[in-house]
Amino acid sequence: MSERILIVDDDPIQRRLLENAISKFGFTPSCAENGQQALAILGENKPDHFSLMVLDLVMPDLDGMGVLQALRKTDIRIPVIVQTAHGGIDTAVNAMRAGAFDFVIKPISPERLQTAIRNALKVNALEEEITRIRATKNSGHTFQSIIAASPAMSRVLNLGERAAKSQIPILVEGESGVGKELIAQSIQAASDRQSKPFVTVNCGAIPDNLVESILFGHEKGAFTGAGDKHTGKFQEANGGTLFLDEVGELPLETQVKLLRALQEGEIDPVGSSKPVKVDFRLISATNQDLIQLVKDGKFREDLYYRLNVFPIRVPPLRDRKEDIPALAKFFLTRFAAEEGRKSLAQITQEAMHMLQAYDWPGNIRQLENTIFRAVVLCDGDQLTIEEFPQIATQVESYSASIIQARAPQNDTRSAPPPAQQTSDVAPLQQTDGINQNKVGTTPVDPVAANMQPATQTPEDLWGFLRLLDDEGDLKSLAELEAEIIQKALDHYDYRMSAVARQLGIGRSTLYRKLKEYGLEETSSEPKAS
Repeated sequence: MSERILIVDDDPIQRRLLENAISKFGFTPSCAENGQQALAILGENKPDHFSLMVLDLVMPDLDGMGVLQALRKTDIRIPVIVQTAHGGIDTAVNAMRAGAFDFVIKPISPERLQTAIRNALKVNALEEEITRIRATKNSGHTFQSIIAASPAMSRVLNLGERAAKSQIPILVEGESGVGKELIAQSIQAASDRQSKPFVTVNCGAIPDNLVESILFGHEKGAFTGAGDKHTGKFQEANGGTLFLDEVGELPLETQVKLLRALQEGEIDPVGSSKPVKVDFRLISATNQDLIQLVKDGKFREDLYYRLNVFPIRVPPLRDRKEDIPALAKFFLTRFAAEEGRKSLAQITQEAMHMLQAYDWPGNIRQLENTIFRAVVLCDGDQLTIEEFPQIATQVESYSASIIQARAPQNDTRSAPPPAQQTSDVAPLQQTDGINQNKVGTTPVDPVAANMQPATQTPEDLWGFLRLLDDEGDLKSLAELEAEIIQKALDHYDYRMSAVARQLGIGRSTLYRKLKEYGLEETSSEPKAS
């Protein structure tokens, strides 16, 4: 989804010119004929619906200055570029004081307009990131800071806000990378324990022999190596929230003690002679099917029902693709600021469509890392398909685009055009097996000419392999390996040492695979390297 820009001008010709120019820049334009209509459109939509407004100062009834003054009384905070045919220093100063970001004079050139728009969007994105960082620093993650444009994610936030008002145990379910810990932190921030500790424990990362000590603590001398008393995570979370991530990984022995802590509100530190009272709010999370673990005898049924009092399932990113544009823009703004790339603030519409077409098996964590990599790779002022090669090769409709973009524009290996016959140059004539021609022409090597194909596609130049067969199914690893070996044989003219070296295998392994895949019949006599 591209940024929406609102055009406010009473001149229909000027509106049409601006609309065409803004569309060519890759943004989505909307138009208003006067100030009143502009304020009505802004009021009908969310405060962040429009990313920018191009506003004419001179209009009947409510002029541009009146619109700027009216905006200051609302919660709409978007950058405004004002334009007028009667420019002066006083007019520009007054517009800037009223809240305008930039001031342009009609008739405005497309280059000047595009520069003004991009600068305004970059500054606005950085201001939003600064606001988010300050909010996170002051109050931690909240439901308001979670990007949730999809109905599925909106339901998750609604459930989380309801659960935060009570002390009910919560089980957050979902695949790895969907943001389960973020939901838990937001529940803590919305509860009456917001000022208390939030303690996270990754149950899958603790060795089995240390689980009880880390969770419940231990006394000095409780076991070999216990030189000091250790306070466990339950006691660290006293008065606050304990978040048990990947709770399905807990050993059965520890599950018994966790059940007692939930039922009695007390724990038994290792080596202690008496229990310790603890006051905590428990939020658990898992990416496994706990019901199946119960059936398999790997998770206690009574503990499952204690944890699964209020389940919240976070949908995978493939089921909430409406959130991808906002998430991608959020990560772009963050990483561009961290990497000192202030000019990088946009993702092309084609690249965004490609990101939405991908299924994201690693969910939001994968999207975050993908955007980070793209920011590092990008040399321009916006992210294009070329910055997402790994994604493009897995989205069939975009794989050809990335190959074409990477292919050389003027490849010296392409076949030369046939020479045109003119009155000054005679056609080549064959004499005793040697090409002869008249003075002023260039001899042609017939061997070299025959080696060059008439045309070369990106697949010929770059060895592109299709992952899918003609029926649309994935090819087997053996099929792909055979294709790669054949490509290498062709590319290195059957020089076996060069082929083996580039494939990273030994020559004996190469000969074995040639025999295994039936490539011996197609190969010529091996050449020396």
